[in-house]
Amino acid sequence: MNLGFLTVLHEAGGQLGGYLVTNMWGRPLEFRLSTAVQPNRVQQILYGGTLQSYICADLIGKTLVEKTSTPVQLVVTDREPVLDLRLKVEMPVVWLASEEPLPLITAGRALEVRPPALGQPRLLSHARFPADQQAVQELLHRLDGLDLAEPFGRIREAVAEARKMGVTHRN
Repeated sequence: MNLGFLTVLHEAGGQLGGYLVTNMWGRPLEFRLSTAVQPNRVQQILYGGTLQSYICADLIGKTLVEKTSTPVQLVVTDREPVLDLRLKVEMPVVWLASEEPLPLITAGRALEVRPPALGQPRLLSHARFPADQQAVQELLHRLDGLDLAEPFGRIREAVAEARKMGVTHRN
């Protein structure tokens, strides 16, 4: 079983995605970076409240998942707008949400897969795919305590190193 960890970082030049594929023990199998996406003012006006979801899920997330050669059974994200990636891919997508109460707008768009407990963040899946709740819970039982938040730190560090090496302009 392979897992995909996808985050989108806000940078001065726009938003940049990082996607790490690991095996079920957290060992890296593949890593990808997106190019920076910077919407212009016309796009901001036309997309309105859907802009973040479009950038994070459609432009960055879908591109990274499609360009990765290693298939995954689950995509985990730490960014709520990436949850809409589920509308574009066949595998479940879950959001590692904070323990804070969810905003009302999110509450209607997401289903709780796992409540927050003992230092583990809440896990939410896309509301349009209720069957994902059961599928994700079954996958989580197979992971044997893997910390789903930890790979995001590795992604951020890898992005910082790639930036130093000048590789942030490649998919």
